[in-house]
Amino acid sequence: MDARDTEPRTSLVKDAELKKELDATLHARRELGPDYEPALVESFLEKVEQRVDASVDRRVRRQLAEQQMVVARGGRPARSGSDSHFGERFGFALISLVLAVPLSAIGGVNGGFDGLVVTWLGIVGVNAVHAAHRWPGLKQRRSGAED
Repeated sequence: MDARDTEPRTSLVKDAELKKELDATLHARRELGPDYEPALVESFLEKVEQRVDASVDRRVRRQLAEQQMVVARGGRPARSGSDSHFGERFGFALISLVLAVPLSAIGGVNGGFDGLVVTWLGIVGVNAVHAAHRWPGLKQRRSGAED
């Protein structure tokens, strides 16, 4: 059995754990009232962030190990074309959307409509910067403009 075969099961177990954490947070919110809502949401978001970080770290380690194995066998590392970055872009977009839900709730509750607008401008800004960083034509234009 390959390590990749066990990953979906591990992911399902972690999703169940995260669901339990969410249920516990919602239950605590009902018992404690709205005064503790920001602290509860922040605590839950920290747990989600830890899960995302662990997942990204695991994928990066696996990818580095695969590249080292290819190089050790005398092959060439994967090319750095746009196709090889699809997973990274997709993952970043997916994480942004997942985190957008609780961030929107926090911005909306604490700042009303203005807070919601600021939250989404931040989310769009982060995604725009990430997309611009990966845009191949942008680097060439910058280097040409500096000459």
